[in-house]
Amino acid sequence: MTVLVVDDEPDLLETVCGRLTRDGYSVFASKTAEEAIKQFRIHRPDLVVLDVMLPGRSGFELSQLIRSESKAPILFLSARASEHDRIRGFEVGGDDYLTKPFNLQELSARVRAILRRTKGESEKPKIESGDLVVDPVGHEAFVGGRRLELKPKEFALLYFFASNPGKVFSRDALLDRVWGPEAFVTPRTVDVHVSWLRKQLGTDGQESDRIITVRGIGYKFS
Repeated sequence: MTVLVVDDEPDLLETVCGRLTRDGYSVFASKTAEEAIKQFRIHRPDLVVLDVMLPGRSGFELSQLIRSESKAPILFLSARASEHDRIRGFEVGGDDYLTKPFNLQELSARVRAILRRTKGESEKPKIESGDLVVDPVGHEAFVGGRRLELKPKEFALLYFFASNPGKVFSRDALLDRVWGPEAFVTPRTVDVHVSWLRKQLGTDGQESDRIITVRGIGYKFS
């Protein structure tokens, strides 16, 4: 599998690329957003490891550009550790968010987990429930024939919910099953993604009631 690493710190870039190469990946490196998008279009990597603070164009901006062209998962690296920045990372299409400084072993584990989940999606069956269709192979979801505009984690959460109708899951359980045990995100992240899904599943500006809040416990899919 191929990985594109984007970071403007030469020493860190060399270290990360070296580790991922030893892990068996084919690795390409870029120091700027402009160079990164060229590399991305040439190599079409299976995963992008992306620094947030880049010269010229930020990693958040680059993520949005990549997401407009591809479903390739994105792992953010950043010295910005606030909850706001983490949520922003997921809003622009990120699949995981790792703060600097970080342990290289943890980075390897997160990369493996993301690629394992990505590969697993191609082996999952399509789900049809009423007027809802969720297709993991095409990475598409439709309600009443209308295509939903879902970011990767929104899609993963919807697929999980649709695969388990009527079952109640706590926020921690959803974090573990959708984001993975290696992801360091807060339960608030689940609330944000549920809110986005309700808006996407709804019609005429009204939020859908397919995802039900079970007070004091979590959520279930109707």
